Amino acid sequence: MAKVKVKSIYSCQNCGGQSPKWLGRCPDCGQWNSLVEETFSSAAPAPRKVKRLAAVSPKPISEIERIREKRTLSGIEEFDRVLGGGLVNGSAVLIGGDPGIGKSTILLQFMEALAQQGKKVLYVSGEESAEQTKMRGERLGSTCKDLFVMAETSLEVIEGEVDRLKPSALVVDSVQTVFTEELSSAPGSISQVREVAGRLICHAKKSGMALFLVGHVTKDGAIAGPRVLEHMVDTVLYFEGDRGHPYRILRTVKNRFGSTNEIGVFEMKEEGLEEVRNPSMLFLSERPENVSGTVVVPSLEGTRPVLLELQSLVAPSSFGAPRRTSMGVDHNRVSLVAAIMEKKLGMKFVDMDIFVNIIGGIKMEEPAVDLPLALSLASSFLDRPVPAHTVIFGEVGLAGEVRGIGQADLRLKEAAKMGFKRAILPKNNMERLKTKGIEITGVATIREALDAAL
Repeated sequence: MAKVKVKSIYSCQNCGGQSPKWLGRCPDCGQWNSLVEETFSSAAPAPRKVKRLAAVSPKPISEIERIREKRTLSGIEEFDRVLGGGLVNGSAVLIGGDPGIGKSTILLQFMEALAQQGKKVLYVSGEESAEQTKMRGERLGSTCKDLFVMAETSLEVIEGEVDRLKPSALVVDSVQTVFTEELSSAPGSISQVREVAGRLICHAKKSGMALFLVGHVTKDGAIAGPRVLEHMVDTVLYFEGDRGHPYRILRTVKNRFGSTNEIGVFEMKEEGLEEVRNPSMLFLSERPENVSGTVVVPSLEGTRPVLLELQSLVAPSSFGAPRRTSMGVDHNRVSLVAAIMEKKLGMKFVDMDIFVNIIGGIKMEEPAVDLPLALSLASSFLDRPVPAHTVIFGEVGLAGEVRGIGQADLRLKEAAKMGFKRAILPKNNMERLKTKGIEITGVATIREALDAAL
């Protein structure tokens, strides 16, 4: 009988690359200290019994019947919104976010809401004991008898309990702590995460059970490990926000059953996360008026328009190299807009520090922030405030032209609802506008926008 040899291979936990020996830096992605040893046996694996399915012949797409997915509303409207209008049976959802941001809290509240409807749900915690989960549940008011809690990290045990209980929804917190005994690698390794997630997703698809996986994140805020985990699931949600602020943003970055870039806004309180029905009022509640550098931007997050406050501070630099600091806006965009203003408007920022911030801890990545960013910088540079009841949006090109953006009507309706009287926007958007009750000023260049606003 041949002797079974145990071999080792080193896998990168960032990109999935493999090396026969340990290296301080991954040769594929360049990440330091990311190679982890994984062992495997040289013996040939036992052949698996594969159940052959009946052959399905291809059909013209016009003859395929569309099956409308069944959705379950939890009553937590902000969470239902980011899922695309409710929870789809048999879907797999991955939630990521910084430690302590509120992932376990919102999932326990969501499971309680489903259990209150008479649905049997199972919450599996691999990081906390059942008693610790019970303590959090008492603080949140989660006491329904159909909400089952288990502290377990073995995939085989979890699968056995799922087969016995047959829950409508399953939460695994977190997927990096669960391991299968069929693999010898440590929990959290690439092979373990891939196998655990694959088997749980397959189980959910077959049984119609909704699956929620909590994923650890890196220091950059991305879900740890290769993106294979994000490709396997149906929906990917990210929790955003600063722990110094009470507000949390739940953002959809992938959704096979709804819109992407949808957001849900929550406020962290002692009794848990409370949904915010009117985010615009929340973000503008403490806005100062008649102050230079402050501009209101009607942003579009998925299908929801939200009014955000953008603040800029331009001040003389006391160091040799001026600083460019931004929070909520890409710093490359800030440098680009400042360079356009230097070239087209003659504003010299070469010896000025620039600080930009979106109030509330939210991030704005769409091009519509270009024009309000430019006018906010000009307002602070000239120390002349933008009129308080004015909203501004538009994209700025390298030649200083102002380009049109999408869904201008939705943005203006939200601004009019919040009491704003005037809007400065691209001239190209004015032809298709139907919104009434707000004064509209169309601009074609950044200089026209400056003259209109200041």
